[in-house]
Amino acid sequence: MKTLFTIPALAATATVALAASHEMANPKVGGAEMSADKTIVENAMNSPIHTTLVAAVKQAGMVETLQGEGPFTVFAPTDKAFEALPEGTVEQVMMDENKEQLQTILGCHVVEADAMSDAIAGMIEDDNGNHPVHTVGGCTLAAKMDGDTITLTDENGTTATVTIADVDQSNGVIHVIDAVMLPAM
Repeated sequence: MKTLFTIPALAATATVALAASHEMANPKVGGAEMSADKTIVENAMNSPIHTTLVAAVKQAGMVETLQGEGPFTVFAPTDKAFEALPEGTVEQVMMDENKEQLQTILGCHVVEADAMSDAIAGMIEDDNGNHPVHTVGGCTLAAKMDGDTITLTDENGTTATVTIADVDQSNGVIHVIDAVMLPAM
């Protein structure tokens, strides 16, 4: 990197400051700022388009896990994605007696890794256009490229598009998706 200063004592400082000013800012989600210093749960709670997901994580007892060290990659369905499920589905899985099923569904959106979109795209390319994504919920999602966009298809054939990629977190990364991934029925 070329420095803008010729005074040796300032050159290193200028280089660091210039590099920091050119770092990519975290994308906003639903208009809300996302901080790379916060956990997945903390940032999700700030997102106005993830209220159903946050409620489900709380109901499933997964808050502590997703606030943990990680790293985690979370494919985070929006409220609209949950609304697109058949009527009554969300209410049904949010019942206390269905906690285990809810944990499985949410687990189908979590990978124990920190995978930014460029890494995922590379894995897709390495696997001839179709990369299997093994989730903590036991689901295997098929990651593919649709032009420059990553898509995920669950075991039932539902396809989600990554609408906002690379939302950096202190314990991983969130990729916002437009559909809910479900285990095989």
